[in-house]
Amino acid sequence: MTASSADSAPPPTAATAVRLDLPGGRAVTHRDVAANGARFHVAEVGDGPLVLLLHGFPQFWWTWRHQLTALADAGYRAVAMDLRGVGGSDRTPRGYDPANLALDITGVIRSLGEPDAALVGHDLGGYLAWTAAVMRPKLVRRLVVSSMPHPRRWRSAMMADFGQTRASSHIWGFQRPLIPERQLVADDGALVAELIRDWSGPMLPEDADLDVYRRAMCIPSTAHCSVEPYRWMMRSMARPDGLQFYRRMKRPLRVPTLHLHGSLDPVMRTRSAAGSGEYVEAPYRWRLFDGLGHFPHEEDPDGFTAELLNWLGDPEPDR
Repeated sequence: MTASSADSAPPPTAATAVRLDLPGGRAVTHRDVAANGARFHVAEVGDGPLVLLLHGFPQFWWTWRHQLTALADAGYRAVAMDLRGVGGSDRTPRGYDPANLALDITGVIRSLGEPDAALVGHDLGGYLAWTAAVMRPKLVRRLVVSSMPHPRRWRSAMMADFGQTRASSHIWGFQRPLIPERQLVADDGALVAELIRDWSGPMLPEDADLDVYRRAMCIPSTAHCSVEPYRWMMRSMARPDGLQFYRRMKRPLRVPTLHLHGSLDPVMRTRSAAGSGEYVEAPYRWRLFDGLGHFPHEEDPDGFTAELLNWLGDPEPDR
């Protein structure tokens, strides 16, 4: 191979950048399932009641690598999916509003042949987990949300709290055409690593882990699809479709809910996330991780997993 051909190496593909092994050599099954008019990549391990894990930005299924193993060892069928437009899932030209993305999730539950699932969502995945639990409560037996308030609480904070608006400057930046996509893939996805470092607490991620996320973001069209949900969330606030969605989300949630948050989260302020329980008419438990940032499931996987397993295993959860 010549130097010029090395410099012009092709961009990564989902097959090479996404279908990864779990740490420690644990076997994981990668496959595609059809749901809601699209194809979704899932990583699966274990047998038992379904726990479906939903990643946030700027990540993909691999962010749940520690929890997948622990859930399987605890007797669950642990499945982490790539959201529409990310990882190994289809990159469709439209369909990035939260109602449709939530139908992706509930459709995957059905395609996996299960009557329901415990949903575990982080960041954008948490926003969509809230949404799915409101829209299709019979398909969600338990809910775990990390680093994301209830959508109505998120909207209020973005509109009325200057501190939260400033903390979410990246979302405002996503509203520009083309520029965010170019920034996310520049220098082999360097911005992805920078964002994850900046949003983490003192326990910074390893460079090797950041390289995984950088490669995944550089799969063609991923950057564009990754920012489209945030464009809808901001641009729809005063539009009829947005107003209709937030009215729908006013419906009380009747799914037992565990809400986890890092005290040092610089992206979603604690005061923005706290109080989401007002929308839950079921057992609701709030846990704040001291000294952790926006990625508690990666910064302290053992502590996060312990809370998760205790909640899922509690037959009669309380507050």
